[in-house]
Amino acid sequence: MNNSTLIYMFNKVLRTAILLFILYLIVTNFTTFLLVIAVIFLLIYFFIYKKLKSMSNGFKFTYTQNDFGTNQHQNFNFNDFDFNSFNQQFAQKPGLGEVEKAKEFFGFTHSPTKEEVKKRYKELAKKYHPDINGSDDTMMQQLNHYKDILLQYVG
Repeated sequence: MNNSTLIYMFNKVLRTAILLFILYLIVTNFTTFLLVIAVIFLLIYFFIYKKLKSMSNGFKFTYTQNDFGTNQHQNFNFNDFDFNSFNQQFAQKPGLGEVEKAKEFFGFTHSPTKEEVKKRYKELAKKYHPDINGSDDTMMQQLNHYKDILLQYVG
């Protein structure tokens, strides 16, 4: 073996050793970094958990037989309760832009009545039904959406 071959082999071994050493440093430092992050998260979780647990001890609700012993609600009948009017109190009124879009979709130039909306809905439903449009239900979905808006608008 000549001298240049030995130098070449030595350079090859030295480069491989340096590469392996750099990879070793990267892996060990990254692993250490991940361990530090995991410990930090565990400590944060532990302190938050302890704080929440200490706060929850004062909020226990208990009921006794006497809490339900009063007869003030005994004759309440849920069938008499009008859920529609109750829900309408919390329903948002449609915006004017939505109402205008709905009127345009239905072809109204004036403020329609409830009966006009229902009549026009039936006509348009025959036109936009998915069975007629080859299973495309986007127009029917728009029709239903705009019908709800108009019915809510006219009250």
